[in-house]
Parts: sequence; structure tokens; C-alpha cells
Amino acid sequence: MYELELHKIMQAELLRRADHRRLLVEARRARRSGGRSPRQEDGRTVSTGGERRRFTPAA
Repeated sequence: MYELELHKIMQAELLRRADHRRLLVEARRARRSGGRSPRQEDGRTVSTGGERRRFTPAA
């Protein structure tokens, strides 16, 4: 019985560690992407009308 309780405690600890690791990886990814979620990126529009070109076209 004692071994079963130890197994449950260790299993719970490993699950907590895995969740913490997953959270860290997600935070790093969010930081690298500039904090934008895919939903926010879909809502942006690109306007090209009336703006000057930044570079001249190649000959």
C-alpha cells in the first residue's frame, strides 16, 4: 500500500513538472512571436493605395 501511495505522489509530481515545462515553452514562443496571437494577426489589413514605394524597381 505504501508503494502505491509513493507511486501516486511521484506521478503527480511528474505531471506538475511537465505542465510547468509546457508553460515555459509556450511563454518563450509567445515572447519570440512578439506577443501576437494568430487571431490578432488575421484582423490586420494591408493598405497599399497611395503610398510611395520604398525601393526603386530594378532595371
